Amino acid sequence: MNKTELIDQIATSADISKAAAGRALDAAVEAIKGALKAGDSVNLIGFGTFYVGERAARTGRNPRTGKTLEIKAAKSPKFRAGKGLKDAVN
Repeated sequence: MNKTELIDQIATSADISKAAAGRALDAAVEAIKGALKAGDSVNLIGFGTFYVGERAARTGRNPRTGKTLEIKAAKSPKFRAGKGLKDAVN
């Protein structure tokens, strides 16, 4: 399912226009991004949790030259599925 199909599904389920569904989806995504950027997690009971994971600095190797290099620490967005989502899929 892509974004357009998701907007269509939201519009049908909530009985609103596609434009309103698109704005609602965009607002939800922006709210999640803003919370993650601030270092917070977003908990949606029954669906899952969006959070920021930390990757430690590590030593890597350039596959072309074989030379070692330092890979700096980074933050990455992560998602942990909740029980309701897991049950719906299984």
